[in-house]
Amino acid sequence: MAKKRIYELAKELKLPSKRVLDAAQAREIDVKNHMATLDGSQEKTVRAYLQPRKATNNKPKPAAKRATTRSQTDQATASKPVRSAKAKPQGKTATTQHQQPHSTTQKPTTGKNHSSQGQHQTKTKTTGNGTGKFGGSLKRSSNPNGTANSNKKKRRNRKNRTNRFNSMYSKNQRIRQNHKKKAPTVRKNRPLPEVLVYQDGMNAQDLGKILHREPAEIIKKLFMLGMMVNQNQSLDKDAIEVLADDYGIKSQEKETVNVSDIDKFFEEEEQNKDYQAPRPPVVTIMGHVDHGKTTLLDYLRDSHITAGEAGGITQAIGAYQLHHDGKIITFLDTPGHAAFTEMRARGANVTDITVLVVAADDGVMPQTVEAIDHAKAAQTPIIVAVNKIDKAGANPNHVKEQLMNYGLVPEDYGGDTIFVDISAKNGTNVDELLNMILLQSDVMELQANPKQNGAGSVIEARLDRGKGPVATLLVQQGTLHTGDPIVVGDTFGRVRTMANELGQDITTATPATPVEITGLNGVPEAGDRFVVFNDEKTARTAGEERAKEAQLEERKQNNRVTLDNLFDSMKQEDLKQVNVIIKADVQGSVEALADSLRKIDVSGVNVNVIHASVGAVNESDVALAKASNAIIIGFNVRPTPQAKSQGELDNVDIRLYQVIYNAIDDVTAAMKGKLDPTYVEEVTGNIEVRQLYKASSVGTIAGGMVSDGFVANDSKVHLIRNGVVKYDGELGSLKRFKDDVKEVKQGHECGLTIENYNDIKVGDVIEAYRMKEVAPQ
Repeated sequence: MAKKRIYELAKELKLPSKRVLDAAQAREIDVKNHMATLDGSQEKTVRAYLQPRKATNNKPKPAAKRATTRSQTDQATASKPVRSAKAKPQGKTATTQHQQPHSTTQKPTTGKNHSSQGQHQTKTKTTGNGTGKFGGSLKRSSNPNGTANSNKKKRRNRKNRTNRFNSMYSKNQRIRQNHKKKAPTVRKNRPLPEVLVYQDGMNAQDLGKILHREPAEIIKKLFMLGMMVNQNQSLDKDAIEVLADDYGIKSQEKETVNVSDIDKFFEEEEQNKDYQAPRPPVVTIMGHVDHGKTTLLDYLRDSHITAGEAGGITQAIGAYQLHHDGKIITFLDTPGHAAFTEMRARGANVTDITVLVVAADDGVMPQTVEAIDHAKAAQTPIIVAVNKIDKAGANPNHVKEQLMNYGLVPEDYGGDTIFVDISAKNGTNVDELLNMILLQSDVMELQANPKQNGAGSVIEARLDRGKGPVATLLVQQGTLHTGDPIVVGDTFGRVRTMANELGQDITTATPATPVEITGLNGVPEAGDRFVVFNDEKTARTAGEERAKEAQLEERKQNNRVTLDNLFDSMKQEDLKQVNVIIKADVQGSVEALADSLRKIDVSGVNVNVIHASVGAVNESDVALAKASNAIIIGFNVRPTPQAKSQGELDNVDIRLYQVIYNAIDDVTAAMKGKLDPTYVEEVTGNIEVRQLYKASSVGTIAGGMVSDGFVANDSKVHLIRNGVVKYDGELGSLKRFKDDVKEVKQGHECGLTIENYNDIKVGDVIEAYRMKEVAPQ
């Protein structure tokens, strides 16, 4: 008999391999794992050991019921006649169904001539053993040839095969159930809202979400109302309100807050009067160039700014705070050069008091008048500081008389303008000037609300190589803290660092305090407003929206050609252009230089500023200049080593300046060089025609005398008859006697022909001239 492994026996008995292994080891059979083999005797021993346990594991039934069932079965078997072959399947099926709840199934008798008595004896013998479910082990001991075992194996194999197909069927059935189409989800009919809050431009999908209805239902209602729309089509305000009325609910348009309108937020912060506290005055020092503005501030701060400025001219706004008599004064120093008009206007707009510096030896100058106009436009009081009273030829009274013509009447003359005679170089009466400033600020009762988000204006902005975008801000309302989400003009960010005018790091800035901050995503424009938001997400949204609006506005500025401006556009296209790239240290200088270059008046040529920004000249600027044939103008900046070498390689002209006058002069010269050369006629001589000769191969030959000047063989000529120019052309040939000559001077005779012209008469005057180039003005 073949040996059988533990796991195979366990599979037949439908038991775990571990249990069969434990049974074999309990019978002292040397097996170690489920792969160990058992011979025939060992298998019988293990089966005999496991059979009683398997029988006892079945659910016990009442003895009386079991005995009754057995007797009924015996009687039924004894009384059954021998069935035909046709009846066997039915009897088999009946037996199988009757014994289905039991684990062991008895194989029916298959012999044709077997009697019912044999069947009865077999049953009685099987029942009498008492070891199986019906008292025996299904003829295991009565059949020495092992027929019962082989039949048993076949039956088990057939049963296993049947179970396998059953499991496959159930698996396929499970797959079909999983892939069965689910019924569509029925949307709950939620109640309508009491008020439909809508926005103009919403579509059917948006309204369906608010009304808790399907878009198809809304489209159907709109169709019944006479509107043919689809679910993605935007609806106007009237259509949405009609739809709401049809549903029987009220409609209300949602108010949208434009976060990009920081001017509105600035005004709200400015008008917040819930809490008011005194603040320092913001004083702007204005005046003509070289009248002593920076020298005055230099004395006040004990610094030497003027020495560091190119040519002694202030090129950018400086913001400083001073302490006097226990109080703080904030000063803004604006340039006096004509190119910095915008910077002066910007300084006047953020100031409380304007100090007008006028030199006593120079009097009122153009930038002085401009400063007065800016201060009056900003409606700020003016304090006049008459400077340089220590110089020879100083006449303060003459300055007062001049300023009276502009509405600045001194208090001594019955007016309301404060005049202080000072010497910024020696410090004479400077303290009196500060006292007047504090007195004026006390009269104005300057107050602000520090218990709100910070808001103010940009004084200056630049791009630092190590820090990135750096902006000088003047806080006008609220308090600015380190880490605040901020929108500055078209840029946004979070205040990373904050420093005062001394370069010291600070964490808070109260109203009227100038600070220098970092942390922005770009360089803002000088004069832009800034507002602090409650969270960074809103600040980012506002900044990105403002940048997008600025870009659209810039695109709109491109002039479209219309019938009205067609002629001007054609003239503009005929103009020559000088392409310029401007790089400067601060934003204010960029604006001033760009405006000054655009104002250069050279007929036929204009300046095209293709790029203007702060920071050093880099490789991108050189590449742009090469592509557009532009000149790079650097103002108080230097090119990077890579940009310098690239510029030399590409022959890009990089000009560096520290004084704005030189930049303007050089660009003006370049613009004049762009003009087409201008030519004028220069008469060199006149020839009187005295005799004519006809030659068939040459044409009409004129013989005459050079009355004045000279005639060259390449001269252009006018044929003049009776004072009227009959022909304008060139000489064909010029001879003296029979020889060709290059030139014939006054008093000599010559013969000549005019190219392509023969209508020459005696008495005509031939005027010789040449075109002379004239430099453009």
